Amino acid sequence: MKRPLIVMLTAIMLSLSVAGFCKDKKAAPVPEKPALPVEVIVVKKEPIPIWLEFTGKTEASKRVEIRARVTGVLERVLFKEGTLVKKGEPLFEIEKDRYIDDLNQAQAKRKRDQATLDLATANVKRFEPLVAEGLAPRLTLEEYQAKRNELLATLEANNAVIRTAKLNLSYTTVRAPISGRISRLNVDIGNIVGFGEKTVLTSMVADDPMYAYFRPTEEEYQIISKFASKKMLDARVRVPSQLNLIKREPFTGTVDFTDNRIDSMTGTITMRAVVTNPEHQLLEGTFVYADIFVTDQRSFLMVPPNVVLEDQQGSFIYTVNEKNQAQRVNINRGFEGRNYLEITKGLADGAQVIVSALTKLRPEMTVSAKDVTATKGVMAILKKAGMAGEKE
Repeated sequence: MKRPLIVMLTAIMLSLSVAGFCKDKKAAPVPEKPALPVEVIVVKKEPIPIWLEFTGKTEASKRVEIRARVTGVLERVLFKEGTLVKKGEPLFEIEKDRYIDDLNQAQAKRKRDQATLDLATANVKRFEPLVAEGLAPRLTLEEYQAKRNELLATLEANNAVIRTAKLNLSYTTVRAPISGRISRLNVDIGNIVGFGEKTVLTSMVADDPMYAYFRPTEEEYQIISKFASKKMLDARVRVPSQLNLIKREPFTGTVDFTDNRIDSMTGTITMRAVVTNPEHQLLEGTFVYADIFVTDQRSFLMVPPNVVLEDQQGSFIYTVNEKNQAQRVNINRGFEGRNYLEITKGLADGAQVIVSALTKLRPEMTVSAKDVTATKGVMAILKKAGMAGEKE
C-alpha cells in the first residue's frame, strides 16, 4: 500500500511543478520583432528626360580605296597593316625612273622651245622699227610675229606636259588621303600595279567621328518627331559587354541624318547618330545600343524598373505608410526605359517607394525607412548615366 501512495504523491508534485512552469512561461512578455531596415525614394510627378533605346551597327564616317594611279613595279610598303595613319603620310612607293625621265624630257623640250621663242621675239623687236621706216618688208615682220605666237602656244603646251609629268611622278609615292585606320595589303612588293585598271592597294576608314545607324519603327519615329525638344537630338552609343572585363564609357554625339522613306519590308526608317571616337576604340561593324534623347519637357511619375514586382494579381510596388509599415500598391505600367518605368495608375504623388530588401517584404511589416532619393532616385540614376540632359 505504501508504494502506490508514494507514486501518487510524486505524480501530483510533478503536475504542480509543470503547471507552475507553464504559468511562469505564459507570463513572460513576447519580444517585438525589430523593424526591417529599408531604403526608400520619394516619387514625384516631374519633368524627366526621355530617351529611346535602339539597336544599331557602326559604320565608318569615311571609307577610301587606295589605288595605284600610275603604272609600275611596287617597290616599297611604308605602313603596318591595321594601324592608324595620318593624312598625307606616305604609304607606297612605285618605281620612279620612267616618270623622272618623262619630266626631264618635258623640261628639256621647254628649254629648247624657250630659246627659239627668245630668238623669234628678238627678230620681231628688230624688224618693227625697220618696217616702220620702210626699210624692211612687212611680210617678214609678220612671219616673225607668227613664229613668236606659235612658240608662245608651244610653251603653254610644254608647261602642261611638265605639270602632268610632275603629277605622275608624285603619284609614284602613294599618300594617305585621309586620317584613319588602314586595312591589309592587297598587293605584295614586286608586282606591277596600275596596269589596265587602277589597282586597289589597300583601303582606309576614318573612325573619328563614327556613324551608328539604327532603325526606329514608324510609330517611334513619329514620337521622336512630335515630342523632340531639340532640333539636333543628343545621342549616346553603348557597346554591350557580356564578360564585364572592361568598362567603356558611352560615346556621345548627335543625330545628324534621317532617311526620307519608310522601308516597306520592315516598317522602319533609317536614322544615324554621329559620335566622337578620339581613342579609336569604337570599331566599324560593332553591334551597339543607341540611346536617343527625345524631350525633358513632359512630366511623369517614374520609378526605377527594378522596384516593380509581379505576381498573379499583376504589377505592384511596396510603399511606406503613415504607420511605418510596408504597404502593397497595385499599379498600372506606362512608358518603360532602361533606367525608369512610368506609373500611370495606383501610386500617389509624393509616395515613399521601397527600393531595397524587396524579397523580404510582406504587407503590414514594420520597416525602418532611409531616404535615398538623392542617390537612387530616377533623376540620380540618369545623372550617373550622363542622361540627365540640361538638368546635369
